[in-house]
Amino acid sequence: MLFDSHMRTLLDASVALVNALTDGQARGRHYLAPEGAERVGAVRAALSAGADLGPDEADRLADTARALRAVFEAAAADRLDDAARVLNTLLLETGARPQLDRAPGEPWQVHFHGADDSYAIGWSAGCATGLAMALGGDYAGRLGLCGAPRCDRVYVDTSRNAGRQFCSTACQNRVKAATFRARHTTTPT
Repeated sequence: MLFDSHMRTLLDASVALVNALTDGQARGRHYLAPEGAERVGAVRAALSAGADLGPDEADRLADTARALRAVFEAAAADRLDDAARVLNTLLLETGARPQLDRAPGEPWQVHFHGADDSYAIGWSAGCATGLAMALGGDYAGRLGLCGAPRCDRVYVDTSRNAGRQFCSTACQNRVKAATFRARHTTTPT
């Protein structure tokens, strides 16, 4: 599946925000989303953001991450109407609007900004638009929840055969190892 580089950036950012900023389970362990200064650090890591990111913007992006998680969960359960409702709400709240932008020496790209162009609103609008494009472009089946036990992290399947089932190779290896152990465990008779 081919997304242009900007769309891939938005989808990757959506995954990174959801996985970093929402509670749940990750790789077999309970996961609590960071708060306060740790949340700011998590957003910086997820989006490769600079030092000027403040707590208010990190909190706004945590709210966005919770909404985006609902989209992934609904899409994975084939509840596309629910996913669309969440995305439409987020698009409206952020005032997402297309705009042509170009970095020096690069071709023009369609970017999606929020009405106030703040860092948090801009990323929220962009992520919502990226997921809306995937959902509206028959790629909803590419939005997934990890298939490993005790993991609910999300992913976007960009494989050619749409066969991805796990959020990471760590979860894939964890499942393979458990399956191997189960096959090779001898049962006393």
